[in-house]
Amino acid sequence: MAMIDYSIFYRIQLPINQDWPDDSKWDVFISAFNSSDRVKTVFHKATAVNKHWLVFDDYKYEAHEYPSGTVYAFTNNNEAECILKYIEGSNLKQDSIRICIDITGFIKPYAMFLIKCLADMGVKKLDVIYSEPQYYKRKEETQFSDEQVREVRQVAGFEGIHVLNTAEDLLITNVGYDHELIMQTAVFKDNARKIQIFGFPPLRPDMYQGNVLRVERAAETVGIHAGDHPHNYFAPANDPFVTADVLSKIVKEQKGKGRVRNIYLCPLATEAQALGFTLFYLRECRNEAVSMIYPFCFSYPRSTSIGISRIWQYTVEF
Repeated sequence: MAMIDYSIFYRIQLPINQDWPDDSKWDVFISAFNSSDRVKTVFHKATAVNKHWLVFDDYKYEAHEYPSGTVYAFTNNNEAECILKYIEGSNLKQDSIRICIDITGFIKPYAMFLIKCLADMGVKKLDVIYSEPQYYKRKEETQFSDEQVREVRQVAGFEGIHVLNTAEDLLITNVGYDHELIMQTAVFKDNARKIQIFGFPPLRPDMYQGNVLRVERAAETVGIHAGDHPHNYFAPANDPFVTADVLSKIVKEQKGKGRVRNIYLCPLATEAQALGFTLFYLRECRNEAVSMIYPFCFSYPRSTSIGISRIWQYTVEF
């Protein structure tokens, strides 16, 4: 597993109320539709030859609620089937076009699999948008899923080549507000040693405390409290590249101690950090005993936030 310098990757902050720079124009702009202001505003603001809405069944929209424009709607909730159907239907197979994905409204495994598919298709460079909320509607009580977990499993395309001996399994979870999902993931890998990554600095000053309060509700099941410093790490909630770097250093440290065979990664915090998990996996973990796992729920709320505080554009190279 080779170490990568993630500091070379490029990110800029885009203006909310002004036009975006000329470099922020694309051939294809892809966004997952939900009812959040920050999703709809960015979609209409972006400049692209083609703009595609992806409507996932997990949000439970009826056909009459779909947005106007080019819409790809799906009737199942398997990330691989949905994304492969979209790629085929949109003829998104060229490696020379400029593509941008707004991951803000995506349920994480769908975005992960889409990014992996584009990398496998030969896309060398990809822009990714993530917009931060002004605040979450219910503050620390905000739920980002119905918390009814239908299964915990590997994310399609991120299945590792694992060894049978599970005595030294390691689970690294990027912990967010959904304490029930943290618990279900911990139970799924009950015998694994566990490490948690918190989003710090947070998106907004008050969000870290809310994060800690929610994570503490899962402490008994996970076996880690917020103050257990040897088991806790930190990465900025809006920076995928630092997140990838922190993951890389954790894994190198654990391997250096000879204390790990199988590694399981689970991104449960911001979409920006999930992008970091994805980038780390694709660049360092292919054909390794490393898998991305996720607690899949029956449904997800259509909107959890109010307003936009910042818009980020990340440039990812494969």
